[in-house]
Amino acid sequence: MLLRCNGRMPRRRNAAGRTIGCPDPDHIALPMPDTLATADELGMRLALDQALNAQLAGEVPVGAVILQHTAQGPQVLATGYNRPITTHDPTAHAEIVALRHAAQLLQNYRLPDCTLYVTLEPCAMCAMALLHARLKRVVFAAADPKTGAAGSVLDLFADPRLNHHTTLVGGVLAEPAAALLRQFFAERRAQQRIERAERVEHVERVERGEHVERADRGALRAAAPPSPDQATIPVGETTEWHAPASPDPQHREPQ
Repeated sequence: MLLRCNGRMPRRRNAAGRTIGCPDPDHIALPMPDTLATADELGMRLALDQALNAQLAGEVPVGAVILQHTAQGPQVLATGYNRPITTHDPTAHAEIVALRHAAQLLQNYRLPDCTLYVTLEPCAMCAMALLHARLKRVVFAAADPKTGAAGSVLDLFADPRLNHHTTLVGGVLAEPAAALLRQFFAERRAQQRIERAERVEHVERVERGEHVERADRGALRAAAPPSPDQATIPVGETTEWHAPASPDPQHREPQ
């Protein structure tokens, strides 16, 4: 069995320095064992490459790849990685991005001859989109105990009330995918701790009477806890500001 690229993907390099996509219009065949389990591993490795692209963009590292089953063997049809922050799009999960690309390439919103590989268990939004696309198979790596809709929190793929059911496989290369996510969130927490420490340090500098640049004062006010004698203003209320008395007859009170 062969994994073939259909020549529609742009050539680029991922974080590991490996080329993603076809370097020329000619199909490039990659050797792939005939066992379905090993084939799923190779498809998931392509999805992990996409997850690295998300990490480079500062997004949660989740990647997806769609393979189309043809007479010549499976072909890489479309790829996607997590990008809701960079695109300001709450629906831009890796699965949705890959689905949109595949549907546009085939000019069809149904993908019955395709398998999607994704490095994290789909959420409810993505699970329903995959079911609507009529995908043949969905293969995911790491489980998502907080929002997973393929067995962790709920299982939309097994709901008998739905009129279509897609074959679901989970746990393929789960450890590498989970390790990538753990590393990402550990680095994010470490960065947040550094930022909190810097804010505390600035507040301490102000309390010691050290000079602080004007640009830092907003951050200092946000970091400093309210003093006990300072009245707390409930959310939604406003305060009235009174200007000091001025001998200038042209002075006007703020409205």
